[in-house]
Amino acid sequence: MNNSKRFRFPWIALLLIAIIYMAMLLTMGGNRNTVTARGLDKLISSPDKVASVVITTSKGNNTGTIDIKAVNGEEYTAVLTDSDRIAERLDAAGIDYAVQSDSGLGLADILPYIITVIMFVVILRFIAAGRGGGQMMNFGKSRARLSVNPEQNMNSVAGMVEEKEELQEIVEFLRNPKAFAEMGARIPKGIILVGAPGTGKTILAKAVAGEAKVPFYSISGSDFVEMYVGVGAARVRDMFEEAKKNSPCIIFIDEIDAVARRRGTGLGGSHDEREQTLNQMLVEMDGFTQNQGIIVMAATNRVDILDPAIMRPGRFDRKIVVSKPDVAAREAILRLHGRNKHLAEDVDLKRVAQTTAGYTGADLENLMNEAAIGAVMKKENEISQKDIDAAFIKTGIGTEKRSKIISERDKKITAYHETGHAILFHLLEDVGPVHMISIIPTGDGAAGYTMPLPDKDDSFITREQLKHMMMAAMGGRIAEELICDDITTGASQDIRQVTKIARAMVMQYGMSDKIGMINCDENGDDVFLGYDIAHNKTYSDEMLNLIDSEIRKLVDECYAAAKELIVQHQDVLEKSCRLLLEKEKLSGEEFAALF
Repeated sequence: MNNSKRFRFPWIALLLIAIIYMAMLLTMGGNRNTVTARGLDKLISSPDKVASVVITTSKGNNTGTIDIKAVNGEEYTAVLTDSDRIAERLDAAGIDYAVQSDSGLGLADILPYIITVIMFVVILRFIAAGRGGGQMMNFGKSRARLSVNPEQNMNSVAGMVEEKEELQEIVEFLRNPKAFAEMGARIPKGIILVGAPGTGKTILAKAVAGEAKVPFYSISGSDFVEMYVGVGAARVRDMFEEAKKNSPCIIFIDEIDAVARRRGTGLGGSHDEREQTLNQMLVEMDGFTQNQGIIVMAATNRVDILDPAIMRPGRFDRKIVVSKPDVAAREAILRLHGRNKHLAEDVDLKRVAQTTAGYTGADLENLMNEAAIGAVMKKENEISQKDIDAAFIKTGIGTEKRSKIISERDKKITAYHETGHAILFHLLEDVGPVHMISIIPTGDGAAGYTMPLPDKDDSFITREQLKHMMMAAMGGRIAEELICDDITTGASQDIRQVTKIARAMVMQYGMSDKIGMINCDENGDDVFLGYDIAHNKTYSDEMLNLIDSEIRKLVDECYAAAKELIVQHQDVLEKSCRLLLEKEKLSGEEFAALF
């Protein structure tokens, strides 16, 4: 809320006070004195003290007022009736007077009514807008947004074949619940979609509502949590009450981990507002009342921190894992997002799908959008393959900074470093082949990059694949040692990656001969401080020393094997470095030709 809106109510209050003050001045009539009938007789009996007299008669009746101004400047007024016969009495006293007719209500008469109406309208406006006192009354109202006819359907979702098949049961129930009731089947009350960010959980929930043509309530988990105790629980109750009026319908809670986090995880096991909200949600989903025709869908990427009570059957009966798309699904997603774009004939979406291993649906949509933006900026009529490649580098690595001034020494070190990576990517089948090598600095601070081109997606990674990944990451440091007789800080990220892989192989994957199939990292995923403090290590100090020695042994073995390969192909290292210093960028075909 901006400042002009925030301070609007005090200004209105000041304006109303000013209007009331003006009305009081008008109605008081300044120094005018109101006299009774006896006082009026006294004034008429002294004609020498009267300067002027004005009689005002009202329409439609026999009443009026008389205003008398004395010689000394004082003013008097009195209310008249027909029985007063004021005109005759003034004539008898020899006092001149003027008669005027009252044409209607004056400002002083209608101003109190105007003020009342203005105040009433202002109060209603603030209550309706949820500001001031009205906001207090709206705290317990649900913030769920209702979409009666969602535009998305299952055709709006590319890939995710198995996920859509699982959700087709929900669509059929919403379309024809009677058939399930006759068979004695109970449809799942809740479905939770679990997956990495950007995999399409939200669009999948919208597609279910659009396919079934039912109302769709959408809300974020953080919308329930407030600083006032009891507000979240009230919003949960109100949301389900609204949904009952429009059943059958779908309630979709995005990022449910914001409100359904495991209870009792604080250091003191405190019972806070979030836990009250979660308790109310547990009751509404499967408690004393039945919510017929209401299906609750939720999305999260942290299912490990959810409370076990909300994951039991009867609440979230079904968990659907929305994984990252494979190569076929990525191609389908690219075709979906390229449907309304002008693609050139040289665009090969199958090749793009192969180069984008690990990309989510959101990443692919962003890739195509960046390619379209790049084509427009270059005044092109179509999106070419070069535009997509440039967008791939921009989104995956960072914008190339060609204007950055780099010394010849740094360029030479970067060329050797990236060629060392590229040689191992080319020779090791489990991590290659090479797609592109560049010594142009990028937006993430890297002096260059080497981009592999995986030709397949692997569900499981073998020990040899992990070793090859470590060896490829060591190539840059090894090349620096062989050529420069020194080492630089450019391999810090590579060293971090090598250490992470080696530690996981020893402590999690059971790939150490001396330690065997023992998991030494069982508490590594515990994100709750209260639980983590109570846990003790399940291995001794001797085991910790053994873990360190096994990690060091694994790293040394991979380093020796990688160095042997680069020494054998040192001629390629020299030729590639010279070519990179000349062209700054090499394609995979150009690099392979050097062998």
